[in-house]
Amino acid sequence: MKKILLIILTLIFTSQITFAIEDVKKIDLKEAIEIAKVNNLDIQASKINIDIAKNEIKKADRFQNPDLDVFYNFGKAGKGNPQQIGISQTVEIGKRGARKNLAKSNLVNTENNFSFEEFDLGMDVREAYINLVASKSILKNLVGQQKLFEELVEIAETKVKTGELPEIDLIQAKIALNQMITRVNSARMTARAKGLEFNKVINNKLEDYDSIDDFFPDSKDFLAMMTPAPDKKLPDFELIKENSLKNRLDLKIAKQGIDVAQKKLSVVAGQRIPDLEIKAGYGYQPEHLSDDGTFRPGAYVGASLVNLPIFYNYSPEIKNAELEVAQAKLRYESCENKALKDLQKSYEQFLTSQKNLNFYNEKLVKESEDMIEISKKDYATGKANLTSLIVMEQSYEEIIEGYTNAIAEYYKSWIAFLREVNTEEFSFDTETI
Repeated sequence: MKKILLIILTLIFTSQITFAIEDVKKIDLKEAIEIAKVNNLDIQASKINIDIAKNEIKKADRFQNPDLDVFYNFGKAGKGNPQQIGISQTVEIGKRGARKNLAKSNLVNTENNFSFEEFDLGMDVREAYINLVASKSILKNLVGQQKLFEELVEIAETKVKTGELPEIDLIQAKIALNQMITRVNSARMTARAKGLEFNKVINNKLEDYDSIDDFFPDSKDFLAMMTPAPDKKLPDFELIKENSLKNRLDLKIAKQGIDVAQKKLSVVAGQRIPDLEIKAGYGYQPEHLSDDGTFRPGAYVGASLVNLPIFYNYSPEIKNAELEVAQAKLRYESCENKALKDLQKSYEQFLTSQKNLNFYNEKLVKESEDMIEISKKDYATGKANLTSLIVMEQSYEEIIEGYTNAIAEYYKSWIAFLREVNTEEFSFDTETI
């Protein structure tokens, strides 16, 4: 009975794992960006702000609703006085246009904010994808090293049995293997965490995704990750700076903030203008209240200025609105100043990552591969002991992991650079930046 129950539980567990694996869709980087822009829940929510801002324009362009007025005099007070029924309409002077202009300016600001959020999402997806592939690359390298240590343990076991090696070498090989197993387990968990982070950035409730790349493409195929090859030379910083400041969305948002503040000042200043109230309607005297005992029809019209700025002239509101204009201008200057510093930082970091990656490609990787091959031959011919080989293997693994990290850093520094130039595509042709 216990065996049957164990088999059933195993089948259920296996089917759940299989289902979970089949439920994950493999996608490349470009697909990930497109999926996120369409299905990301945060982006969908932010996009609604544009419709809200459009409705605010209609709201700002509204006319005031009319009032229905009825005046009826009772008793002796009605004798000789007309009864009235009509409407009154408040006409705003110099306010409706200012409100509408403010709402339009807010719409532009909302659209800029959405574009910036969408751009930022694309960069976040790229970074999450790179982190995921980097973690899977490191896991792949460590698994390969684990297999190598497993082979060393097998060799050591055989040689210990034949007396070619002391037992201490076998113990040492097993310790190295066990250490590698713990590293593989940690790397596997890291890859899983990066996968969850990748899906968190995409934020699609309908489906889960995994990178189609399980390791970084060939070093010459950087375009697969939407990144230039490391031998490409960036244009001069001054040229990049000039073009970047024209196109940065955060600067456009900050500049639009000035326009919004100025439009708000116009709306607030307009509160000092009195509104015109127009009244018109039907008036009459019934027979029993008229002086001559006959029904006397008629009409009435009237007008008045309302909300005269005599006791309160909105000075505090106007002063605050003026201060907000000054504040918006300072924020723009601050944004521009920070943008220049961040752009220069990202420019220099990318150049450094280029240099490091090229150094790995040209020297470290090749030299480490030569080193491990020589160590294997020396161990096979008895020129080196197992300790030396294990040390060389560990050094080789560290170099390969460092190389993987250098590639990941190169990709991420490129993403950081794109964030600062505020474009998803960057041409190395100085005429089309």
